[in-house]
Amino acid sequence: MRFGERGEWYVVGQFGLLGLLGLALWLTPSWSPPWLGGLGRGLAWVGLLVLLLAAWQLGRNLTALPKPRPGGYLVQEGLYRVVRHPIYCGVLLWAMGSSLAHLNLWTVGLSGLLFGLLNWKAALEERFLEQLYPEYPSYKRRVKKLIPWVY
Repeated sequence: MRFGERGEWYVVGQFGLLGLLGLALWLTPSWSPPWLGGLGRGLAWVGLLVLLLAAWQLGRNLTALPKPRPGGYLVQEGLYRVVRHPIYCGVLLWAMGSSLAHLNLWTVGLSGLLFGLLNWKAALEERFLEQLYPEYPSYKRRVKKLIPWVY
């Protein structure tokens, strides 16, 4: 199997953007008022909690790649009942919360790029999931993709 066939470039891009966002949070000035900084930090902690809980609920199916693990099963319980990609949702909550806590064009722009990349990665992952699980289209109609009850 060649590099990229399982979606490896999405993972490289995802971690690259997260690294750049981390640098931006550390190296750039912030224009957040104290109340927005507190709100952003709270949202970032919620995002980390969502990410960790979703990873735990995914269990042995967990992989950074969009292509599911062989022998896996479709998880539709827990956070997966509310949003189809709760790990990505948690990453985005962390990124947006961090951006609000450390507000500037770099953090907001990188968070926007991260949203776009994770949205594309989720679309690829869903093509793989539809091929593996006949019940996935029904699940997809019932549950939103990245933002519970919205998108």
